[in-house]
Amino acid sequence: MKAKVLIFSAPSGSGKTTIVNHLLAKDNLNLSFSISACTRQVRGAEEHGKDYYFLSVEEFKQKIKNNEFLEWEEVYEGKFYGSLKSEVERLSKLGKTVIFDLDVKGGINIKNFYGDNALSVFIMPPSIEELEKRLINRSTDKLEVIKTRIEKAKYEMSFAKKFDVILINDDLQKALREAEIIVGKFLNV
Repeated sequence: MKAKVLIFSAPSGSGKTTIVNHLLAKDNLNLSFSISACTRQVRGAEEHGKDYYFLSVEEFKQKIKNNEFLEWEEVYEGKFYGSLKSEVERLSKLGKTVIFDLDVKGGINIKNFYGDNALSVFIMPPSIEELEKRLINRSTDKLEVIKTRIEKAKYEMSFAKKFDVILINDDLQKALREAEIIVGKFLNV
């Protein structure tokens, strides 16, 4: 039997990471975050097997050939990211339910792989205008980067109906409670 998994996808600035971290902190849910594999260099204090599985491009491509990924993408030329099947197996053996924080396409691919054993949740911003405001208020990106993210968000939002649940994050506390209820029902907790 396949493990149960949780998939959270959303445009940048929708609150996805905040919601996922909130759920991870709930002991009763017994969740563990899926560590992604990537081909980029280690940054700062990042550790292999804790922050990412850092692989060479050759190692990554070999794993693709061996069908070891649930999903993968070449984000930039020579920069690959993906979710390993072995990571889900490792965490499942520990009795954990795996939670993914993924882009839309990766989320859909994992949902297709796990079928009814996966719950896919799309975190929707209340509006494109509100999303733009959030990205500007973050003060982490230049205006042209924000414009690019908004265009990408519009594209990503067109996939929302392919997810099991659309959770609108117009009030963070409400969205956190709703996420707990949705996940609790799926896991029968």
